[in-house]
Amino acid sequence: MEYDPIKRTLGSIFNRTPAARKLFYRLLDTLLLRTWHVKKAVKNFARHAGKKVDVLDAGSGFGQYSYYAAKNHPDWNILGVDVKTEQIQDCRDFFEKTGYNNVEFEYADLTKFVRGNAYDLVFSVDVMEHIEEDVKVFKNLHQSMKKGGLLIISTPSDKGGSDVHEHHKNEGYRNDGSASFIDEHVRDGYNIDEIQEKLKKAGFSKTEAQYTYGWPGKISWKLSMKYPILMLNASKVFFIILPFYYVLTYWFALLMNVLDVSLKHTTGTGLLVKAWK
Repeated sequence: MEYDPIKRTLGSIFNRTPAARKLFYRLLDTLLLRTWHVKKAVKNFARHAGKKVDVLDAGSGFGQYSYYAAKNHPDWNILGVDVKTEQIQDCRDFFEKTGYNNVEFEYADLTKFVRGNAYDLVFSVDVMEHIEEDVKVFKNLHQSMKKGGLLIISTPSDKGGSDVHEHHKNEGYRNDGSASFIDEHVRDGYNIDEIQEKLKKAGFSKTEAQYTYGWPGKISWKLSMKYPILMLNASKVFFIILPFYYVLTYWFALLMNVLDVSLKHTTGTGLLVKAWK
């Protein structure tokens, strides 16, 4: 499944004005379940944090998490980094137009990026499943964090997090014959114990992990993300149909998101991981 071309197309549509970009962020905040879990974790951190907080958005992408932090915490200093130069420039242009002066964006390869003892909070959302040298990245992030700092990771689990049970002819096949729904992933998901062991190996003193995308989240993800992506891959005509599709599915998907964040899951296709230096 080619996911990046769809992201670029959506970006071109919603980047026409700052107001359209803000609407795009609002849609992502509402529809993407991972955003609900990450924002909940950031809110919990903010309750006990000081007024001045240095933040690293490690793999900033469209910049929606940097925007959330900047908008809700104007005293925080935020750096977003990414390996895609077009997204870095795109975010720079948007934030300059909207006047958020507490955010900067830089090109960076997380396997090489280190800023010694610089950050109180680091979040890495849907990034680690794209990076082969994950322990190296964890070590770099650990070195870049202040003592007592918090790392928040959202990533697929090994319980079908990349939808590997779905077989698509000639698309994204792994060595075991399974197919990943999103073929930009270098791994199909983390074991809940494995990722914590890797983080401790990298130097983190304490870790916590919980499953996300339990049974409600699986339903929400299929309705709000998987089926629309499949439609858009089939034909761009579905860009016209999508608004009507979401009118029909929006409220039910929203209810599933609420349930997923509220319930504790014994398994799930996603993981929310916290690690403290």
